[in-house]
Amino acid sequence: MVQNALAVLMERNCIEWCSNPEELGSLFSTEMVTGYIGFDPTADSLHVGHLIPIMGLAWMQRLGHRPIAIAGGGTGLIGDPSGKSKERNLLTLEQVEQNMVSVKKQLEQFLDFDCGPNSALIINNYDWLGKLGLIEFLRDTGKYFTVNYMIGREYVKSRLEDPEKSISFTEFSYMLLQAYDFYHLYKEYGCKLQMGGNDQQGNIIAGIDLIRKKAGGQAYGITYPLLLTASGQKFGKTEDGAVWLSPQKTSPYKFYQFWINTDDRDVEKLLKLFTFLPLEEIRELMEEHEKSPEKRSAQRRLAWEVTKVVHGETAAASVRRASEILFGGAFELSELDENMLSVLRREVPSGHFSMEDSQNIVDVLVASGACKSKGEAKRLIKGGGLAVNGRKVSSEDELIQREDLLLGKYVFLRLGKKRYHIAENQ
Repeated sequence: MVQNALAVLMERNCIEWCSNPEELGSLFSTEMVTGYIGFDPTADSLHVGHLIPIMGLAWMQRLGHRPIAIAGGGTGLIGDPSGKSKERNLLTLEQVEQNMVSVKKQLEQFLDFDCGPNSALIINNYDWLGKLGLIEFLRDTGKYFTVNYMIGREYVKSRLEDPEKSISFTEFSYMLLQAYDFYHLYKEYGCKLQMGGNDQQGNIIAGIDLIRKKAGGQAYGITYPLLLTASGQKFGKTEDGAVWLSPQKTSPYKFYQFWINTDDRDVEKLLKLFTFLPLEEIRELMEEHEKSPEKRSAQRRLAWEVTKVVHGETAAASVRRASEILFGGAFELSELDENMLSVLRREVPSGHFSMEDSQNIVDVLVASGACKSKGEAKRLIKGGGLAVNGRKVSSEDELIQREDLLLGKYVFLRLGKKRYHIAENQ
């Protein structure tokens, strides 16, 4: 049973533009629609800026339609100039292929590739673009586009009018390649819909036009909004740069904290965009949040839902608990197992000390780098600011015993209210 995915996406404020809302809405309500989004593998990971189009594909599938994710092995060799003020660095085929492996794994977190007729597909456009001959492409595709039309695109005009920002023929041709992708998918897979960011509108329209002119078919386009935070910052950017879906580039803990730190003014919008929670549940969650915003219940739910999908429920549970511990939550010593310490060690400073059967706590603090001097360590203890493995330390003469070591080698230190340190015995 198919449902109107366009209506659902519009209700959740996911749509910026649609080429023909009435026709596309009717199509979604009457047949299984195949729609696609392209992901150029110019990096070895997607980032949170890709999540809106990914969620669009995921919603399509949940509502009975078939999503296609194009891993742009072909177009990735060229580089999309849309929204760019200067020429991209071209990647080698080997770099693109390596990046594609990672991108595919990340998309598999959102899409089901074995669920019957509307199983998702991941396809590499190098499979057909790599076989195109230049003469063939210029004769059979290039003839449908005028230079006047192509230089009318905003990103082309901006590069032509500024002598410091030229555009090469390579990037200028990108629109034709993307249009050909849409045409190929229409012919081979019955794909009638292309989706993308709002900077892709011109490229999408070019594909719709090519399908109409070359195949006599009707196709549609959707763009998603460029998301800005309430403070006017581009969503997904932090002081450390982009927030990546790869745990190697952005740890699951930092990923979770990114969502926890959502501004109160943005949290409802992000719950609609980035979770599968029903709108009624989101309304109830926001009502609860508005009664006690200091509890950040909406942000915690947002962080849990997104981290669970991207990194899996086990990792999400670990980083959620680590977050609670590091922000002053009580914990049982048994919780500081190998998995939890592994999470914590990536997020808090650590250092080493050396002991046989026991060692004075002040010496441990200084040797491991938790305190700069014995004087600082003694003042910390005297002020009641030191806890070892969750237990408050009141005397500078206290000894760390062999049995105090977690997993036989670690000591988990809290220094004051919010500073933590892990000391490892060598």
